[in-house]
Amino acid sequence: MLDALSEAISIILTGEPLLWLTVGILIGIFVGSLPGIGASLGMALILPLTLPLDGVNAIILLVSIYSGGMYGGSIAAILLNAPGTSAAAATTLDGYPLSRQGQAITALAMSAVASTLGGFITIVLLILISPFLVRMVLLFGSPQYFLIALLGIAMIAIVARGSLIRGVVSGMFGLLLATIGMAPMIPQQRFTFGDPALFDGISFVAALIGLFAIAEMINLAGEEGGVAQTDMEITGSIRSGISSVLTKPYLIAKSSLIGMGIGSVPGAGSTVSTFVSYAEALRSSDDPDSFGAGNHEGLIAAESANNATIPGSLIPTFSFGIPGSGSTAVLLGGLIMHGLQPGPNLFSSDLQITYAVFIALFLGNFVILFVGLTFISRMGVLTKIDTDIIIPMIVVLAVVGGFLLRVNWIDVLTVFGLGIIGYYMKRYNYSVIAFVLGIVLGPIAEENFARSLTLSDGSLMIFVNDPLSLIIVIAIVALTIGPAIRGVFKKQLG
Repeated sequence: MLDALSEAISIILTGEPLLWLTVGILIGIFVGSLPGIGASLGMALILPLTLPLDGVNAIILLVSIYSGGMYGGSIAAILLNAPGTSAAAATTLDGYPLSRQGQAITALAMSAVASTLGGFITIVLLILISPFLVRMVLLFGSPQYFLIALLGIAMIAIVARGSLIRGVVSGMFGLLLATIGMAPMIPQQRFTFGDPALFDGISFVAALIGLFAIAEMINLAGEEGGVAQTDMEITGSIRSGISSVLTKPYLIAKSSLIGMGIGSVPGAGSTVSTFVSYAEALRSSDDPDSFGAGNHEGLIAAESANNATIPGSLIPTFSFGIPGSGSTAVLLGGLIMHGLQPGPNLFSSDLQITYAVFIALFLGNFVILFVGLTFISRMGVLTKIDTDIIIPMIVVLAVVGGFLLRVNWIDVLTVFGLGIIGYYMKRYNYSVIAFVLGIVLGPIAEENFARSLTLSDGSLMIFVNDPLSLIIVIAIVALTIGPAIRGVFKKQLG
């Protein structure tokens, strides 16, 4: 292990990997900051161009685009409420309100530092415990994947502030949209009306673009001036953003571990991890009512988990060839294209390559920090641009990004349709977070539920017949009834 680590360091220090690392981070930040484009599309576009490179440099380039893209998504999320990636949707909840309050520079600095620290913590941890994590991931089967998805859905009870009924309605609406398309495990169409464009279902990324970007542009259309409220100056500083993050080490560590843990479960992904981390920060906060209105803890939790998901997601991809997201699917294609077969070899005979990728991710965080604090933070001036300029630009990017996802016209309709619905959801206080949890986790839950019942011949006991499943079930029950029990105790103590 030490010999492989030493050889990996030698590979990185040859210089060429550092060049591709920097190029990849910059490309990733750029594509990640464009609403609807994201890291997976950027990686897919670059993949054919990596053919002249050797395997190590190619994988480092692709992984760096992945890492930069995950951070880059926070830029548009904070400045324009248009998450560049689906994982950045949680960042909009408190990042954009800070921008509206004239604190865009502070929010961007917080994002850069939180993302960097989350990456540092989890990459070091990954190097230390990667042999044990492989064994742990092997414990997860379809029943556990279903329960993890159900755990995320149970978070509706926490994130749906105000009317719980409205939160449940929002979540169920998301789940219903997720059922459109071909049913899992059986060749049966649902709600497609015979239209081939709907066979693959509704893209949740297109839904997020509409829900956040288009809905906010509709809202901004009724205002004059820039994105920042006209009666407020853009204030804040890089220093205050850094200070705000560094004073919350426990939150960063907890959110990073959540991001890494959920990221290591194939199919869960960064979108789930950021919302779970956000919900946990809300649950444990002394001031939960301020979440969604510019709370620093909410932004830090989402961004720490965001980049921390990347090291976790590499474990199933490298170990079993199981991609947990679009980005890791492209990365898997890159591994195979360059003759690096995922599996035990990457953790034995080719361990130096695996460690070289991990070290590249670690060093890439320095590039993210430098760019985030030196250049991206200056983009706070974008919030002063007149809405007559901003709105057409964002709408065009949203439509183009929505269409490029699958080159399917139905995604464009999804962007506009859910943009209008999202506008009214916010206006009438329906939980957008609950909707996101429903539409993201619905397919994961349904597919693994059907597969589990097939394996057990229809017996539900498969979900409680091992200790890991029982632990997850207990957590689901606690999350579901926890708010009601807490309410009863508050009434008795009050």
